[in-house]
Amino acid sequence: MTALKIEAEAAEVGMDAARLGRIDTHFRRYVDEAKLAGWSVAIARRGKVVHVSHHGLRDIDAALPVTDDTIWRIYSMTKPITSVAALMLWEEGALELTDPISRYIPAFADMRVYRSGSALNPGTEAATEPIRVWHLLTHTAGLTYGFHHAHPVDEMYRGKGYEFGAPRGQDLAAACEGYASIPLLFQPGTEWNYSVATDVLGRVVEVASGQSLDAFFAQRILGPLGMTDTSFHVSEPDDLSRLAGLYVPKPGGGLVRSSAMGDAITREPTLLSGGGGLASTLHDYHRFTQMLARGGELDGVRILGPRTLAYATRNHLPGNADLEAFGRPIFSESAFQGVGFGLGFSVVVDPAAGKAFGSPGEYAWGGLASTAFYVDPVEEITGVFMTQLMPSSTYPIRSQLRVLVNQAVVE
Repeated sequence: MTALKIEAEAAEVGMDAARLGRIDTHFRRYVDEAKLAGWSVAIARRGKVVHVSHHGLRDIDAALPVTDDTIWRIYSMTKPITSVAALMLWEEGALELTDPISRYIPAFADMRVYRSGSALNPGTEAATEPIRVWHLLTHTAGLTYGFHHAHPVDEMYRGKGYEFGAPRGQDLAAACEGYASIPLLFQPGTEWNYSVATDVLGRVVEVASGQSLDAFFAQRILGPLGMTDTSFHVSEPDDLSRLAGLYVPKPGGGLVRSSAMGDAITREPTLLSGGGGLASTLHDYHRFTQMLARGGELDGVRILGPRTLAYATRNHLPGNADLEAFGRPIFSESAFQGVGFGLGFSVVVDPAAGKAFGSPGEYAWGGLASTAFYVDPVEEITGVFMTQLMPSSTYPIRSQLRVLVNQAVVE
């Protein structure tokens, strides 16, 4: 475990220290009002950490405080790591963005697309376009999540055990076979829908690399970046003692622990979820954001080329559309207005459209338990926020964090 330390005074990087203090003042209220158990935040500018703080408890029942080394379930903040893995293989010529994914997962050949009807008796038509690797990276494949509860195809996912995760005993290969047996929500490339696409991408990474996803992560990304506390399960006694509890709002106020979902990370998984399987620490995910902010390199270790990362963090939705225009209006880890999508990241296209306080080109993502990160290449700012409250749509933590950070920029 390595603690994250302040590396520069706020004034050295054009920020106001007193204004940065508003981050803590604001988010302490969430704990004081029993909306969050506890949280950690790290803000860096121009490659230097200028603000690190923790508040509240990682475990309410045991009265254990949030500390530098607290381990958090990051859920969908796994997605950018999986996306980086796929981009690494693209750089090496192991796959093409335009490859049909049936080249790696044959079950996805000859897909059917939902047209009408119920989950029990759907009318379908043939896909006019194969699902391609770039469709997975951009969530335009026509896949979905069972937990959306918005469409008959979502119901079909739930009917086969794909609501949160997969049926017990299924590995990633088997789950992908299951996803491929269900009709697509729409023709690939024609809409955006938050989905299991990044889990499927994880399987593409396995096949293209010849390694299991956990081995690829460890050898190619986590190990080289010094992300030693990031993994698909937490099992060592010392690590278990650092693991935060997972909470949901309690009717009438306060929080209640979600042991059913929270304890899953303590068991070695059968399915390595590239879409939501990792746990991490503030220090580790900050390292990942610094690699991104520095154009794919950190401390002499290059993960991606700078042009690759610049290409991945532009809006790849057709016609430079935003999610409001191109996406299905369902839960995701991003605002929709003024926000597009790149190869694994949301990308701000027009901050004014969504009344978001940020910069064009800012890219980000978050996780089911209200964790979040963002990289603002214009202001050279990165932010990481860790907590454990489901769902992430409960409070406007992410937009508030942006305002609290940007109002502290004075030059």
